[in-house]
Amino acid sequence: MIDSIMLYLGCPIWSSKDWLGNFLPASAGREMLAAYSQRLPMVEGNTTFYGMPSLETVARWRDDAPPGFRFCLKFPRTISHDKALVGCETDLEHWIERLRLLEDRAGPSFLQLSREFGPDRLPVLRRFLESLPPDMRFAVEPRHAGWFTARNEDALNGMLAGMDIARVLYDVRPLNAADTSDPEVREALRKKPQVPVRMDRVGSYVQVRFISHPDVPTNDQWLAEWAPRVAQWLADGADVFFCMHSIYDLEMPVLCRRFHDHLVAAGGPLEPMAPWEEEVDITQLSLF
Repeated sequence: MIDSIMLYLGCPIWSSKDWLGNFLPASAGREMLAAYSQRLPMVEGNTTFYGMPSLETVARWRDDAPPGFRFCLKFPRTISHDKALVGCETDLEHWIERLRLLEDRAGPSFLQLSREFGPDRLPVLRRFLESLPPDMRFAVEPRHAGWFTARNEDALNGMLAGMDIARVLYDVRPLNAADTSDPEVREALRKKPQVPVRMDRVGSYVQVRFISHPDVPTNDQWLAEWAPRVAQWLADGADVFFCMHSIYDLEMPVLCRRFHDHLVAAGGPLEPMAPWEEEVDITQLSLF
């Protein structure tokens, strides 16, 4: 695991058969979370968007991960999309109960707003955020294009900063630059919001979601842009939760290590990242 109390670098999942024998031991089997959490200090855990996990499941996740690890779980879609933050008090109560079960392993739980949830619903968002426990960390990811105009953005950022809730910084530029003749790229783009990147911290901690280019080395131009900002946030004492997404599972841990190297080069206050089972050759990944 990265020896840092402030940088939480990881993937949107903790389990992939493509990782066995390289990022994770070939023998990891059903113990993938335990193995993953010894190598990277954070996971998003996007599966919670599709269904509320049981209390027993969340407790098992907590116990499988070591102290210092962080889960940045996505709000269930029943809250964010199906009910659009209205009339979801019971769902929210159940969700907070699960987040509390994570104890010291709870990172920011992030609320991904639907593409239809626009700035005209700012009062709804405000009321919902005001109902959240002030002793827990949360982040908000806007996806409606209207949030990205100057006036609406100022209103959103000001509200979040006043509550010390992070705004998810979402960077889809790398994937947008990929070859759209690849059907997997086209499908990934169909699912992603086409919103401009934002790189300014809102709140005392930061959550970044980096949507990578399928050719690993091509991502360097964007990673090099993020590195000095993240290094400065770390130097300022801010916790940074940085998640690497890829249409190929095998690439995610490789990109984490690559970004870590960029951060060290940018002066980030980081210890070297420990080696894994067998390092994946990124030049081979670039052939995908």
